[in-house]
Amino acid sequence: MISGRKSVNLNKMFRKIFFFIGIPIVLITACIKDPMHDDHNDGHTHVNLDVPAGLPEMNIPTTNPLTVEGIALGRKLFFDPILSADSTQSCGSCHDPKKYFVDAENQFSIGIDGIAGNRNSMPLFNVGYSKSLFWDGGAPTLEDQAIDPIVNPIEMHNTWKKAVSDLQKTSDYPSLFEVAFPESDSIETKYVVRALAQFERTLLSANSKFDQNRAGTYEFTAQEQRGLDVYIAEDKGDCFHCHSFGGTFTDFEMRNNGLDLVYKDSGRYRVTFNPADIGKFKTPTLRNILFTAPYMHDGRFKTIRECIDHYNTGVQDHPNASPLVTQRPKGRMSEQDIDDLIAFLGTLTDEEFINNPAFQNPNP
Repeated sequence: MISGRKSVNLNKMFRKIFFFIGIPIVLITACIKDPMHDDHNDGHTHVNLDVPAGLPEMNIPTTNPLTVEGIALGRKLFFDPILSADSTQSCGSCHDPKKYFVDAENQFSIGIDGIAGNRNSMPLFNVGYSKSLFWDGGAPTLEDQAIDPIVNPIEMHNTWKKAVSDLQKTSDYPSLFEVAFPESDSIETKYVVRALAQFERTLLSANSKFDQNRAGTYEFTAQEQRGLDVYIAEDKGDCFHCHSFGGTFTDFEMRNNGLDLVYKDSGRYRVTFNPADIGKFKTPTLRNILFTAPYMHDGRFKTIRECIDHYNTGVQDHPNASPLVTQRPKGRMSEQDIDDLIAFLGTLTDEEFINNPAFQNPNP
């Protein structure tokens, strides 16, 4: 329950949120349940994530619990170009909510200096379940992940000192940080990344035809059902060993999937310096996969068929390649099998997700 003292502060907080962010609180809480519940007595308005039936419960770190104030602040920061050195790019520039939080159909994103990166932007939905972030797993938490793009010289090319100073100079952010993190009397880097991580944990996608089928409200077409059979058949697609069937549709593990014999980007090795990790990258989710092209860490495949063709006929026998891809006969899937598999993958598309008003840019 909320104490009388907390209720007074909460009314003040809502007025600040309405004034500075300019969006109804119902949009902020679209993916949380019981948003007014608070028995922590720590100055925050704690919330419980409304996890869709198709996903498991999420482990929220005790060091950064979800709050109405933190999520709203993180959403505002995510779409604000103020975090880049020249105030021209935001996190949302390369993770577009209308494109399932990827960089449209671009192989590589372009930073503020016109320099292209060398890895394809990853979608941000359901990232709260990930064991680590980035293609190479270099960031152990969402909070750690939020640090790098802002200071990366080929991305937002800023410094944290300048980013914090710019936020401090605005008319609205000091009050918003005070509301979201009342334990501090100033804006700090750790609170910026905590707010961003809170917002990103609310980006849940699990209302696809697949989920509706499991709930008994949608029946697969004959082709979609055949595609499901291909997906789980070990002598055909054998997709489920890496892209776990149901839930997140990934186990988030690092694997070498036989893309090359010699890797220009050594992947996980850049983090561990272990030769056994050369060419290993995180297994991405297959949810919304038909709309997150191009594919692979370097965006080399423009279409989902090209991607499937790789697993069917193009796997290279690299020493670190997973046996899950090297020990499967080449050409095991017919063109009809691939057509059917693509049809099934289409059932993983969640159109409600990209239209969720809680995930859109709140800034004027």
